[in-house]
Amino acid sequence: MAAALLLSALVGIALGMLGGGGAILAVPILVHVAGIAAKEAIVMSLAIVGATSCLAFALHAASGQVDYKLGAVFAASGMAGAYLGAHVHRLWPADLLIALFATLMLISGSLMIRNNVGEPAETQPRRNALAPALAVGAFVGFVTGLLGVGGGFVIVPAMVLIERLPMRLAVGTSLLVITVNSLAGLGSHLVHSRIDPVLTGGFTAVALSGAFLGKRLGGKISPGNLRRGFGILIVAVGLSVGLHLAASHLANHERPAARPVTAAPGS
Repeated sequence: MAAALLLSALVGIALGMLGGGGAILAVPILVHVAGIAAKEAIVMSLAIVGATSCLAFALHAASGQVDYKLGAVFAASGMAGAYLGAHVHRLWPADLLIALFATLMLISGSLMIRNNVGEPAETQPRRNALAPALAVGAFVGFVTGLLGVGGGFVIVPAMVLIERLPMRLAVGTSLLVITVNSLAGLGSHLVHSRIDPVLTGGFTAVALSGAFLGKRLGGKISPGNLRRGFGILIVAVGLSVGLHLAASHLANHERPAARPVTAAPGS
């Protein structure tokens, strides 16, 4: 548990530096290091990510690094998607959710490693592509409610590519969207689920400390190196989660089934 608490600082560091990428580490840390059940870990992740993103958002907002209009568009569609994702989460088995999570980690980590998108200039006019922004926001919200991730690894590139938003604004705006989506998903989950408030508070406190550090480091390391470094970390964790799930299923299949008890003759 001590190791899991220390590792949760990575969640805050990534959110503070990149506006995403760290939230996807929360569930594997809770499940495979802290030993928490998968479905409970997903709900806890929403609380940890929501609080940490809110702090990181406030730090970026204080520096004027948030586009509130664009953030509102992403967040509005994302809230609806988060409620739907939380509903689907209750219907699907835990192993399926973990398998989807591992797949998402491998895809997102690979994209972070390979992504060499050039940042738009501050003076370059921005686009007002409403329909793509609503679609991406709804998808990210659904994934947030379903798997407990923030979706910043999708939001930030979408804001840069579709809306031509400079990276520093995309990071701060992404944190606004992640905060809203996470809290919407958490609210929907808590109607039917309960989490340990003390344990969740401990993980959140460490992640919050990481967010302060991430914000400070973000201005000293190039965005490309940051993105690739966390991409490699996410791929490594995704492979570990997938291999752990496969080994668990293999062990269950190889375990001999219990023989049925038959009554003695004449009984």
